[in-house]
Amino acid sequence: MSRVQLALNVPDLDASVAFYTKLFGVEPAKRRPGYANFALTEPPLKLVLIEGEPGRETRLDHLGVEVTSTDQVTSTDQVTAATDRLKQAGLAAFEENDTSCCYALQDKVWVHGPGKEPWEVYVVKADADRMGTSPVRQGDACCSGGGFSA
Repeated sequence: MSRVQLALNVPDLDASVAFYTKLFGVEPAKRRPGYANFALTEPPLKLVLIEGEPGRETRLDHLGVEVTSTDQVTSTDQVTAATDRLKQAGLAAFEENDTSCCYALQDKVWVHGPGKEPWEVYVVKADADRMGTSPVRQGDACCSGGGFSA
C-alpha cells in the first residue's frame, strides 16, 4: 500500500488537530510536541501537521508518498526502486537513510517539482522520540524538502 502525504505548517496546532479530527472523523495517529499526523485509509492520505509561527497562514511544507511492505517487496526496497527510477528519469534526487524525522526513523529520497515543491518517497521503519533534523540543512527541521537544490 502507498498513500500520498500532505505536510502543512500550521499556526495553531491544537485548532488544526480539532478541525481535521472533525473533518475526517478520526483522532490523530500520532501526537507529539509541535507535531501531529493523521494516517487515513479513506481517502488514503497521511496528513502531517507541523507547528509553525502563530499568526501566520497555514502553508505547504512538503508532499510525499509513504510506502509500506507488500508480500514480495520490503518498503526499503520500494524507496530504493523509487530512487533509481527518479535518477534514471533525470531528476536530482537526495537520499536520506536511517534518519529521524517527524518522530519516526525513516529511509527516504527527495526530489523537487518544477515549482520547487519538495516531494519525498519514504518508509517509516520505527517510532522515534524526537522530531529530528536534516543533516544537510544544518539543524533545520527534518521535513523541509531534503535540503538540496534541484
